[in-house]
This record gives sequence, structure tokens and C-alpha cells, in this order.
Amino acid sequence: MIQILLIDDQALVRTGLRHILDQCSVITKITEASSGEAAIIRCRNSRPDLILLSVDLPGLTGFEITRKLRRLHPQAGIIILAAHAKPPYPARLLEAGANGYLTMDCESSELCEAITKVAAGGRYIGNKAAKQLALSVLPGCKASPFEDLSAREMEVMLKLTDGRRIPDIASLLCLSPKTVSTYKYRILDKLGARSEVELVHMAMRYGLVEAS
Repeated sequence: MIQILLIDDQALVRTGLRHILDQCSVITKITEASSGEAAIIRCRNSRPDLILLSVDLPGLTGFEITRKLRRLHPQAGIIILAAHAKPPYPARLLEAGANGYLTMDCESSELCEAITKVAAGGRYIGNKAAKQLALSVLPGCKASPFEDLSAREMEVMLKLTDGRRIPDIASLLCLSPKTVSTYKYRILDKLGARSEVELVHMAMRYGLVEAS
């Protein structure tokens, strides 16, 4: 039987997901968390078999939370629930430690199937994410320049596009300001962007951040 930690910042979404999960006969207990920080505490206390993580959370990025939860509880399966499967999110989140990736528009039956498979030690990639992953390995089929960024570079990039200062990013990611600066210029170089403003516009153009 499976114990689940459900992480999403919206109470209504958690209620809807809990309703779906209640229909899965293999699930015995559901614990909820509304933020990445709360998820760390819940995971430490409840030791779930599987973690269902919505990546669009305030504060910690999905990459940070995935990495932290993987270190804290390496035996748990982690399934990402995301609004989209735009590259390089699926690949980088799987690299960060996720065992599964689904988009929010998946069928409830597919969610239950993914939970059962990942809890048993397998992997489960939804159709949209699987298509992006397949395309990313084909020559000449790179869908986004952001695919060249590593998971850590994606974390820094998302903080930069959120308007965070380098000292703040360094503190959040437990890095030195010098290291963050190095990441920043490496990101700009890889993407061919000349400034943080241009970086923001590029991220908006590829749908990785929303226009404010």
C-alpha cells in the first residue's frame, strides 16, 4: 500500500487531486504540503512512499525541491505534475531526481497508473513529456535554446528572471555570490543573451516564465 505526500500551493488543486487519489485503491494515506519548505518538514516526519509535486510553487523552484527531497528521502518515488512539458523542464527535472513527469491535463486513470508504477520502483513519463524527451535526442530537433542549460543553470536562470539579486540567489541555493555570477555569465553566453532583460524576454518567448 502507498503513502503519498501531495505538494501544491493551491488548496483547490490539492482538494481536486485528493479526490482523484481517494479513488486509487492502492493509496492508504495522503499528507499535504502547500510549499517546498513545508514539504521538507512533512517528508521528514511522514516518510512517504511517493511524492506528488506540483512544480509551479512560490519560493523554491521545482528543481530545488526535487533535489532536496531526493537527498532527504532517496527511497521515495517523485512524480512531477506540471502545467506543461516545454523543454528543458522534463529532462532537467528527471536529472534532478524525479521518477515521473505528468502534465496537469492528464487523465485521472493515468495519474493512478503512474503512482502505482513509480511506487513499485519504475518510471512513468506522460505522453507530452515523452514526446519532448524523444525529440530532444534527435539531431537538429532542439526545440529551445534552454535545453543547453543544466538543471543548476536552470535554477539560477529562473531566479534571475524572477528579479532576484545575485547575493539573494547565492543564499537561496547555498552557493557563493562568485559562483552564482559565474553561472549567470555562463547562462547568458549559452543563450546568446546580452543582459538579464534580454534573458527575461527570451524566457517569456519560450513560455518558461509568464509575462507580468
